[in-house]
Amino acid sequence: MGKPAVLPTIDVLPTHSQEELPYAQDPSPTGDRRPALRHGAERRIETGNWYHLDGRPFSKHEQSLIDEVTRDDFAEARTQLKRYEDYRRTLDGAPDALDQFLAPFWDRLDVKILGNAVELMNEDERAELDRLLGLIVDPIRPFTPYAF
Repeated sequence: MGKPAVLPTIDVLPTHSQEELPYAQDPSPTGDRRPALRHGAERRIETGNWYHLDGRPFSKHEQSLIDEVTRDDFAEARTQLKRYEDYRRTLDGAPDALDQFLAPFWDRLDVKILGNAVELMNEDERAELDRLLGLIVDPIRPFTPYAF
């Protein structure tokens, strides 16, 4: 008999503490080992039991919780994870966005110092600079249900 049949992998809310979050197997090109973005599970058709993506079966408590979950709950979890992934993409793209934002100011300056660039900015441009710098400086928030 071959590999057991499984239903498609679906996103679920994590049932473990923040300290137990799985870390990405392959760090990003920068060597970042942030918590993995996706939490998932699979349900084996033969047994009807749920398993973590690493193959561990759900505990009895986890199994009882997942048995109470509705399709709407899964849809909400997917929506929250998508918002978190969008947040992470925004953070990951912030350094490039800052370079693109500052490029026109650098072109106008002989002495390329951030303070000189700020003097050329209007109020809206300064607000955008603050937003981009905040994305780069602020620590990455871990996924937390209902926070995104």
